[in-house]
Amino acid sequence: MSKIVTPYQNEQVTKKEQVADMFNNISKTYDFLNHFLSLGIDIIWRKKAINELKENQPKLILDVATGTGDFAFEALSILKPEKIIGVDISQGMLDIAQQKITKRGLGDKFEIKLGDSEKLPFSDNQFDAVTVAYGVRNFEHLEKGLADIQRVLKTGGKAVVLEFSKPKAFPVKQLYNFYFNYITPGIGKLFSKDSRAYTYLPESVAAFPDGERFTAMMEKVGFKNTKCRPLAFGICSIYTGIK
Repeated sequence: MSKIVTPYQNEQVTKKEQVADMFNNISKTYDFLNHFLSLGIDIIWRKKAINELKENQPKLILDVATGTGDFAFEALSILKPEKIIGVDISQGMLDIAQQKITKRGLGDKFEIKLGDSEKLPFSDNQFDAVTVAYGVRNFEHLEKGLADIQRVLKTGGKAVVLEFSKPKAFPVKQLYNFYFNYITPGIGKLFSKDSRAYTYLPESVAAFPDGERFTAMMEKVGFKNTKCRPLAFGICSIYTGIK
């Protein structure tokens, strides 16, 4: 059993509660830092992940760990589904998503819910597609979360997961490790109230079972036709699977 990496060194509180606290703490600066730290490339990666669903034309999409809603907004404009429901464990992040929904007049298309990714508040076989962008490594029990995603998908429905992975090629690996372990926490500390959140980021990525280990876990909970598509020399990967 691999050690569970948590944002704070507090044994009394579960990873779930710590992750919720962390995102509540950083919600105000999250969007800005995300684009800034990834040099804006996160927007390109998101589009690539969403395009994995183009041929499926899903009508009802669940966006797990929706955060401030950026991935869901992008999916709305590219895929034009009837509706997206976003679920997240952090009320602070959802408050910002709700402000954006109201401002853009998308209340009928994008609905958000406070909820736990491992106990999704939805019935079986409900969604045409489920997406998770940069959220699965924050799950306390990854396999349980994946099994629940599989449960709420309709038969033939598709899951798309976008997540950081670990580049293996020189010099990308060395540059990435330096940037992630030294630059990111420094900038995070500068702009965010919660410097620990940005040291948790590289730790959670390092502990995450990426590549084939992740697709094997998807298969274990019942996904078929699983694929892993590395982006930007393996800095990120898109994982897909069909129920």
